[in-house]
Amino acid sequence: MTNSSIVVLILGAFVVGILIGFVAYKLYRDSRARHLRKHFGPEYARLAEERGALAAERELEEREKLATRFHIRPLSAEQRGQFISRWQGVQEEFVDRPKDSLAHADALLGEAMATRGYPVRDFERRAADLSVEHPVVVQHYHEAHAIALRHREGKATTEDMRQAMLHYRALFDEVVSETPRRAA
Repeated sequence: MTNSSIVVLILGAFVVGILIGFVAYKLYRDSRARHLRKHFGPEYARLAEERGALAAERELEEREKLATRFHIRPLSAEQRGQFISRWQGVQEEFVDRPKDSLAHADALLGEAMATRGYPVRDFERRAADLSVEHPVVVQHYHEAHAIALRHREGKATTEDMRQAMLHYRALFDEVVSETPRRAA
């Protein structure tokens, strides 16, 4: 074998190695993206539309890592009963004071999250933290929050506020449920 043949073989092996590495990386990324799309569902779609697919995947991977540090615990039967009773009061309040009930619904949801062990921070962080265990219903939180913001600006109708309460209710039911339901 000549030196040039050896160089060609080495270069060929190097190119094949790079191609194999690229294909392996691509398969890994595709598999990871499929997992994130399946697990986070509408939250993946929302973030991908907002920021692009790669940025969404990085964000959701980071959320999963952070969530491993949470100490999420189920509510006791007594706690669950108390939260449900208080929620019924918030719903009843909606009839006479819909504006106040939205704020109370959000506060009660935050309290339930804190009791379960979620780190309760600002809205965006709360929504991100919830999305790991409750990826399907976190969209309700985004919708309710958007309506609450419109309400603060005087742009939400009573029907909008009713819709916000329905969104809060879906998420509240999920947070106080026995066990979280993961995305299928």
